[in-house]
Amino acid sequence: MPLYQKNIIIALAGCLLFLPFLGGVHLFDWDEINFAECAREMIVSKDYIRAQIDFMPFWEKPPVFIWMQVIAMKLFGVGDYAARFPNAVMGVVTLLTLFYAGRKVMNEKLATWWVVLYAASWLPHFYFKSGIIDPTFNYFIFLAFFQVHLLKYSGRKTLHAVLAGLFLGIAVLTKGPVAVLVAGLSFAVYLLLGRFSALRDRLMGGGLPTYRFTIKDLVLIAISALIPFALWLGAAVAFYGIDYGKWFMTEFLTYQVRLFRTEDADHGGPFLYHFVVLLIGCFPAAAFLFQYSRRKSLNNDAAYTKDFTRWMWIMFWVVLILFSIVKTKIVHYSSLCYFPLTYLAALQVYRLCYERAEMKKRTRILLIVTACIWALVLIVLPVIGINKQAIIPYIEDPFAVGNLSANISWSYVECLWGVVYIGGIVTALVLMKQQFIKGMIAMCIVQVVMIQVTILHFTPKIEGYSQRAAIEFFKGFEGKEVYILPLGYKSYANIFYARKPQFANKAYYQDGKVNEGWLLEGNVDRPTYFISKVQNADQYKKMPQLECIGEKNGFVFFKRR
Repeated sequence: MPLYQKNIIIALAGCLLFLPFLGGVHLFDWDEINFAECAREMIVSKDYIRAQIDFMPFWEKPPVFIWMQVIAMKLFGVGDYAARFPNAVMGVVTLLTLFYAGRKVMNEKLATWWVVLYAASWLPHFYFKSGIIDPTFNYFIFLAFFQVHLLKYSGRKTLHAVLAGLFLGIAVLTKGPVAVLVAGLSFAVYLLLGRFSALRDRLMGGGLPTYRFTIKDLVLIAISALIPFALWLGAAVAFYGIDYGKWFMTEFLTYQVRLFRTEDADHGGPFLYHFVVLLIGCFPAAAFLFQYSRRKSLNNDAAYTKDFTRWMWIMFWVVLILFSIVKTKIVHYSSLCYFPLTYLAALQVYRLCYERAEMKKRTRILLIVTACIWALVLIVLPVIGINKQAIIPYIEDPFAVGNLSANISWSYVECLWGVVYIGGIVTALVLMKQQFIKGMIAMCIVQVVMIQVTILHFTPKIEGYSQRAAIEFFKGFEGKEVYILPLGYKSYANIFYARKPQFANKAYYQDGKVNEGWLLEGNVDRPTYFISKVQNADQYKKMPQLECIGEKNGFVFFKRR
């Protein structure tokens, strides 16, 4: 089959997997709604340089992904589908890029397994159906790593150095300086390992001459990396003045440091948090990392294959260890690991398929244990939904009890999804013993089907418990001249789903924040509504100026008298 036809098949498969049903469930607080609201406010304010939240300058994230969402909202209108559309497109682009990179570093068979494993693993697939920054951010970091690898083996070194820098700079302009930190640490580790390898080769009296990165290479990468962020910041300073530039950089860098040093927004966790996330969330790819051994490939991988594999191991461990040290623990912080993890897994699958390697017992055990965990989740969800009244007395969190009061329909028949899933995985493992390739294909098909089932069937029900009551309350005020504010907790849903207009009442803001005191007690100029979680509601019910107008699923709604 011609190469262009294979790329067309991959692109069509990606479109089929990622583009449909993006708007089937509301955006989730905080991150998804946060970025979507920034994009909506760019459109409303016609200010496409600065990101804003509640029409106040927003310093936490640079604007590349938000610009992508603006384009999608221009195409499809403001909504859930448009907010997630950029990542769906990036999903298609990512699969095509993996196929290209896999062919470049080894061959089409390895490239195909890399694409398949990426699409068939839970979290890598799931994130392309989301509206968070990380899939796009990770893509540009990976491109920067890949260009540095090509720089070493290509005759067009200047081109690859410039491209590496530009991609790294776009990554910084997508999410922040963590891109430089990851790249810098990885490059330092790569050079250090290179020195050890060279010393070992000299001691053993062998080894091949290796390319050494020159000062010119590093200067080109550094200058190119500065260009995207410098152009954007320069435009912002030109439009809003040097004071805005100083303010943004101060707040932006302070925020980045805080994420590393403190548990932001109660997102803490143990050191091994991301190890567990990757092991379970990247099933089945993660299990094949345990297939690794020091035995050399039968085909004696070429130097550029070995070099790229070294880059992937370095990227994997640098990201994993770095974000295990970071105090703030959020699932997608380790999502950059998806690129090296799926490549390294694909390398092991390739050797099992074509080099007569045997699957290790630990790999098989890990596959079945992790599959059982996922199957158990799919089985237990309907059971909890049906028997929630028996479970509620044991739950001490009033908000969780309120969430469970949501009227979500469940049936024991839905438990069959988990049974079918574990049955499919076991069947695939049995097939692997007979003919590994057929078994592996069967496992990936089961994965892709069950990921779609989870996204389309289970996710909307989970969202129905967690936030739908609040979002329906906010949506009831769309197009109305009102104020709406969460009390006692943080949310962006009140702004996005009420489609809050831009207005000029300065009393609404105080010191760069929403003036809660004025909304509660001041001379407001329009109807004012509040929402709180049930555990905090009593203190607001005691306020004579607030009238409780309803409660639903753990949320309590108030109106200013």
